[in-house]
Amino acid sequence: MDLRPFMERWHMLPPSGGVMLVAVSGGRDSVCLLHYLAAMPRDFSVAAAHLDHGQRPTAGRDVAFVEELCRELDVPFTLLESEIHHIIFDVRREKNPCSLCAKLRRGALSTAMNEHGIRKIALGHHYDDAVETMLMSLIFEGRLGCFQPVTYLSRTDVTQIRPLLYVKERQVVNAAKRLELPIAENPCP
Repeated sequence: MDLRPFMERWHMLPPSGGVMLVAVSGGRDSVCLLHYLAAMPRDFSVAAAHLDHGQRPTAGRDVAFVEELCRELDVPFTLLESEIHHIIFDVRREKNPCSLCAKLRRGALSTAMNEHGIRKIALGHHYDDAVETMLMSLIFEGRLGCFQPVTYLSRTDVTQIRPLLYVKERQVVNAAKRLELPIAENPCP
């Protein structure tokens, strides 16, 4: 799968000499995206960040394999620790935690990016994620909406990009198997 034409069409690539941060959860979508971006011919740098929100009982193992993958791909790695899980489940006791969790994760990543002067972040959302988001928006909010391939967040001066948006989940699954990529299971409730 060649993502470059899609990325060029949507102006996803950072300027020459710029940096693109890949948010790597450890799941197959973000791991495949990191692998692709690290291997593609480019004139910008790729860096990776893993946000440990305190949810996974095996978080240390997940971080270790993401860090090792980054070392193999020659991609700088940053571990961001947070109290997101504690805030959502222990302090606020959220019954529907997804929206707040997404906002807190986005905020933690944006803060780290601003501290390092990085303006673009690549997220591993694919086509099936977009369809699911659209349906959830329709069912739970009564409106038809979804995320865009490129989203500029003016309050943080960060641009989120989704290079896998036209890639179906099955393609990502097949790529992860073919490349024998290490994958962490999502423990999200």
